[in-house]
Amino acid sequence: MKTIKLGSLITISKGKKHTVSEVPSPQSVRMLGIDDLRNDTLIRMTDDKDGVLACVDDVLIAWDGANAGTIGYGKQGYIGSTISRLRLHDPSKFYALFVGMYLRSNFSYLRKTATGATIPHINRDALERIPVPVFAYDDQIRIATLLSKVENLISRRREQLKQLDELLKSVFLEMFGDPIRMKTQLHFPFSNYIEFLTSGSRGWAKYYSNSGSVFLRINNVKDACLKLDDIVYVNVPNSAEANRTRVKAGDLLLSITADLGRTALVSKELEGAYINQHLALIRIHPDKGLNSLFLTWYFTMPYGNAFIKKKNREGVKAGLNFDDIRGLQIVKPAIQLQKQFADIAEKVEGIKSRYQQSLTEVENLYGILNQKAFKGELDLSKVLLVSCLVSSLQ
Repeated sequence: MKTIKLGSLITISKGKKHTVSEVPSPQSVRMLGIDDLRNDTLIRMTDDKDGVLACVDDVLIAWDGANAGTIGYGKQGYIGSTISRLRLHDPSKFYALFVGMYLRSNFSYLRKTATGATIPHINRDALERIPVPVFAYDDQIRIATLLSKVENLISRRREQLKQLDELLKSVFLEMFGDPIRMKTQLHFPFSNYIEFLTSGSRGWAKYYSNSGSVFLRINNVKDACLKLDDIVYVNVPNSAEANRTRVKAGDLLLSITADLGRTALVSKELEGAYINQHLALIRIHPDKGLNSLFLTWYFTMPYGNAFIKKKNREGVKAGLNFDDIRGLQIVKPAIQLQKQFADIAEKVEGIKSRYQQSLTEVENLYGILNQKAFKGELDLSKVLLVSCLVSSLQ
C-alpha cells in the first residue's frame, strides 16, 4: 500500500480562546471545544470577530490536555485554544472524512508520542510523520461511507442503552415519589436490614491473571448495574480472607472510596466473583421486607444517594466505614411495590443485556473493518459512492 506523510497534505493552525455569547445573535459564530469533537449536545456561540475558523472539510484534533488526540470532522466554527485545525491542501485529492477516520485509528500512537509529563501535548513532528494510505478518491469516499454506517449503528445502540437507564429512573420516581414526597415517608436505619457486611482486601494485584475468577473493582460498579467491559481476572488464594470477599447473587455492592455511592446488584452469572478494597459487600436479610434491587436503585437516585454523600462530610473523610453504612437512612415502601419495580427493572436489564451484546458485536465489527479498510483489504465495489461529510456522523 502506497502511503504519503500527513504533514505534506495539511496545514496546521492552533485555535484561540473565545468569549461565550450569552444571547447569541444571527451574526454569532459557533465555538468548537473538546466535547464538540464528539457530539453536538451543547452548542455554544460567540460574537468574537476573529479566530481560526473551521469548515466541514477540515479535520480537527484536540492538541492539549487529557483528551489530546481526540479527532473531529464535519464541524463549522471558531476552534478553541486546545484544538488545532488540519486543513487539507487539496480536498479534491484527499477526502476529509477519510483522513479524519484514519487519524482516529491512530489515537494510541498520538497518545504514545505526546509530550508533557503532566499535561499531554500532541507531538507535531510525530503527527506529521503519520503515513496516510493512498487510495483513489472515490474509494476514500466508499471507505468513509462504510465506516460511517457502522459508527451510526454504534451511536444508536449507545443512545438506546442510555434511554433505557433514563426509563428506569422515571419508573422509580413514578412508583416511589420524587425527593419532596419521599422526605415525608418513614425512614429506618439501614442496620436493621443488613445480614452481612464486609469490604474487599488490598494487595490483589499480584493475583491478576488472564483467566480465573472475576475480580470486581470500582469502575465495574455504576448506575445500579455492573459494567463488564473492563474485567480483571484473578487466581484466588486459598484463604479465609478470600472467602470473606466472595460475592453471592443478590448481594449489593457499594463504592466506599473515591467516587462514593456507586451501586450494583450481583447477578447469578457473577456469583463467586471477588471484590477489591474500594467496594463494600452488603447482604440484605431476606425476611425483613426489603428488596435488594429496589435498594440498589434507591441509593443510585439523588434522594438515597444524598445520605451516602452526607456521610462523607463533604469530602473531609477518605470514604465510608461500616458504621457509616449501617447508619444510612432508607425508606421502605410496600414490599409488593418494591417487587413490582424489581420485575420491571429485571426486564429492562434483560433488554439492555441484549443491546450491550449487540453493541459489542458491532464495535468488534468496526475494529475489523477499520483495519482491513485502511490496508486495502476490502472489496469496495458494492459500496455506494455517497459523500457523507456531515456533523451528524460524529
